[in-house]
Amino acid sequence: MAKLLTVRVQASRLKQPGQQRMTKNKELNKNPVEGFSAGLIDDEDIYKWEVVIIGPQDTLYEGGFFKAYLTFPYDYPLRPPKMKFITEIWHPNVAKNGDVCISILHEPGEDKFGYEKPEERWLPIHTVETIMISVISMLADPNSDSPANVDAAAYCGMISPDCRFGIPVVSNRSVSNADIFEF
Repeated sequence: MAKLLTVRVQASRLKQPGQQRMTKNKELNKNPVEGFSAGLIDDEDIYKWEVVIIGPQDTLYEGGFFKAYLTFPYDYPLRPPKMKFITEIWHPNVAKNGDVCISILHEPGEDKFGYEKPEERWLPIHTVETIMISVISMLADPNSDSPANVDAAAYCGMISPDCRFGIPVVSNRSVSNADIFEF
């Protein structure tokens, strides 16, 4: 009986892959980074996060607050999280349903289409901070060569070859200030 109890205690001490890393990610709130806020949706689930991105200066997203969810797989950091905007946003690299399409969130390894280099894709060294910095950069400098929203990319291409100044923004429909810090 004592051995069985010992085994149960040891099994309860085992952590799922990435749980220590996720716990470390929670410390982001102690040293916030400009441009976004991030936190757990529920303190009981370290794999589901809510983020609010502040629209980058000198872009058409400036002044907007954009809420999104980051959902981490249980084998994080070996695999990337999924990111989905909850606030409506029209952008070449955000699908109409809000899914974010950016290299840093693509599965690690070779790109079967040959578009991305392996080092541009997910690497286990990435954190919530590096993901968010990449997404903020994506908002400021869209990649219309690899669109998730073909209509936004086509519009972008018609207005401006570099795509930075032709995206109509929905910042007036972005999250209200009252909704920003619900976590």
